[in-house]
Amino acid sequence: MPDPAPDPKHLNRVLLAAAIGLVLLLVWNVAFGQALPAGRTIDPREAVATSQGAIGRTVGDHRLTASDGRAIRMSDFRGKPLVVSFIYTGCFQVCPTTTKFLAEAVAEARRTVGDDGFRIITIGFNLPFDAPVAMGEFARKQGIADAHWTFATPSPESLDALARDMGFQWVPTAAGFDHLTQATILDGDGRVFRQVYGDSFELPMFVAPLRELVLGDPAPRNDVAGWIERVRILCTVYDARAGRYRLNYALFVELFTGSTIVIATLWYLISASRRRRRPTDGETRPA
Repeated sequence: MPDPAPDPKHLNRVLLAAAIGLVLLLVWNVAFGQALPAGRTIDPREAVATSQGAIGRTVGDHRLTASDGRAIRMSDFRGKPLVVSFIYTGCFQVCPTTTKFLAEAVAEARRTVGDDGFRIITIGFNLPFDAPVAMGEFARKQGIADAHWTFATPSPESLDALARDMGFQWVPTAAGFDHLTQATILDGDGRVFRQVYGDSFELPMFVAPLRELVLGDPAPRNDVAGWIERVRILCTVYDARAGRYRLNYALFVELFTGSTIVIATLWYLISASRRRRRPTDGETRPA
């Protein structure tokens, strides 16, 4: 026996329940989405937006001091692509891990574009503690001995403007600092060309932009790996107690729940529409 035609009132109740569920989901996210106290962590969504907003911006000619005591300026690095990373020397986990992985990515990129194809500068942002001597010691501990890699300290007057030009943010926490882990790639004219996120990442995400700048080999900007990395970053929060970043599984649950509600509602509407068009006993389809 064919299924009876769906009751329009029942269909309206289902749609109303789905709408209420979505509203409650959004309210829960706003009310409980921040696991740590306000002011103790950066919002990863806003941090990524700020970072991405720096793309295309020309970095100013800021003054720094290299770990060997030389006075340098950002303009000294013009003419070739430049990779910029920010760390603080008092960090015992994320910054060392990030720097060591960056060294692996740099080695891979150099196999592609040549040893002298680009340069790297790592900048300490925790003044006055990230002094030139401290930056040199940090490089030594990470095993970085590279003629094309500079560890440097910005002047107090230029730090904020330098970080703003790069789209880099940080806030103090009980365990040190919360900051978006990023490697900023500048072109030869000192413009921000690409941002690469995380203490580890797929190597093509780092190598491809450098290939594009050095060899003129265009890199896809919206590949699958890039979207996966964006989702991972947006679902990562800083755990001040553990002193490291971790995945916020609550965000995954929210995404799954919201998607399930939408898919279930669409499935019900499609099924109801098909049942409504199905002829009942004694009825015939129009010729």
